[in-house]
Amino acid sequence: MANYTGSIEQERYTCALGALQTVVAIPKAVPILHSGPGCGEMISGFFARSKGYAGGSTSPCTAFTEKEVVFGGIKHLRENIENTYKVLDTDLQVVMSGCTGGIVGDDVQGVVDEFVEQGKPIVAVDTPGFKSNNYVSHASVVNAIIDQYVTRFEDQNEPRSEKNTVNLIASIPFQDPFWKSNLAEYRRLLKGLGLKVHVLFGPDCKGVKEWQQIPRANFNILVSPWYGKTIADNLKARYDQEYYWFHSVPIGDNATTAFLNGVLDFAIAHGAEIDVEKAKKFIQHQIDSYYEEIDNLATFLLEFRYGLPRFAHIIHDAGYVVGLSRFLLHETGIVPAEQFIVDNTPAKYQQDILDDLLSISEKRKISAQFIPDAGKASDIIREIKHEGRGLIIGASWDSDLAKEKDYCFVEAANPLQMRLVLTTNYVGYTGALRVIEDVYNNALERYR
Repeated sequence: MANYTGSIEQERYTCALGALQTVVAIPKAVPILHSGPGCGEMISGFFARSKGYAGGSTSPCTAFTEKEVVFGGIKHLRENIENTYKVLDTDLQVVMSGCTGGIVGDDVQGVVDEFVEQGKPIVAVDTPGFKSNNYVSHASVVNAIIDQYVTRFEDQNEPRSEKNTVNLIASIPFQDPFWKSNLAEYRRLLKGLGLKVHVLFGPDCKGVKEWQQIPRANFNILVSPWYGKTIADNLKARYDQEYYWFHSVPIGDNATTAFLNGVLDFAIAHGAEIDVEKAKKFIQHQIDSYYEEIDNLATFLLEFRYGLPRFAHIIHDAGYVVGLSRFLLHETGIVPAEQFIVDNTPAKYQQDILDDLLSISEKRKISAQFIPDAGKASDIIREIKHEGRGLIIGASWDSDLAKEKDYCFVEAANPLQMRLVLTTNYVGYTGALRVIEDVYNNALERYR
């Protein structure tokens, strides 16, 4: 984690235990919380519509009390795991330690190992809330499943045995409000290149069977400025799987075409058997379909040009800040103004992210601040003055600021309380069109 101290207003992520949502996103996987009562409910409350198969208040929990703090909660945890097997139809259990379990020092791994010896599909992860945030612990959970569960099936899944199969490491479930449809769109685009994709989460995932087959992949695809990199590094060390790293969320033609061409070149270089001509035709078809819709915007943009936003502030994680800034500038003409990265980016990645922002345009410098305290970001925006109407892309908390400044507003980050997201994606060509719809529909509200 980044070295950030002090209180935080309008936090845009959760504690480490928030990665219980990573488990919930795997079909028929269940998190078992070795934590205080209410932890799961609070985390679920942060994420909109996030119960899943066994999330939030339905997650099995040892519900630490003063008794367990004094005498330890191992006995209670063992009973909890046993009863979960009796009550729930599960394919994988992930035991996650919260703050109280971490402070007391219970031997959670020892209890889990008892069930492993019985052949149970179960793993343990150390996720006390004070240890990191859910961006970091998402990778911890994934790596724990790989190291403690996937490795049991290596005899049936020879490493790198499928030349055209890849593991996708991209949107963090629930932390990315559009994760389900984003993963589906990545899968559709990569399938169009001739690749088979393990998405690992959501309805397009084949559950633990797909996780067991992770070693088969020829290489991995990491779409992220920093979060999830330790997953790719772990798979590289364990299975000799190289990874193609795209550092921001690809939105629109420029980024998505670069992403797909990069994956295509990487796949060929690593021995994938791909019909290059067919893959190129697929990419061109996506581009043509995208610009057909963009062309239809011409009359609208001309008619409403004086009421549309001229600049944008984005309050989001690093992947979206860079991805949306690039897209807005090059494909809508909305100029990225001051940007705010609120995912507590580790210091070692910050300069690379700033360099990515600077590379977006040779004529315009895009500035960004790394501020986990989004309340401070709001205070800064409140004092900034630019000519013309602005746009804020952020979380529910930012709507009042947008009203105060008379800016357009798009709710696209957590906490997401005033927007229902079911099948919306922000990735790729289709995702870019949805961003345009969201921005300009909001701008048109003033004409009602």
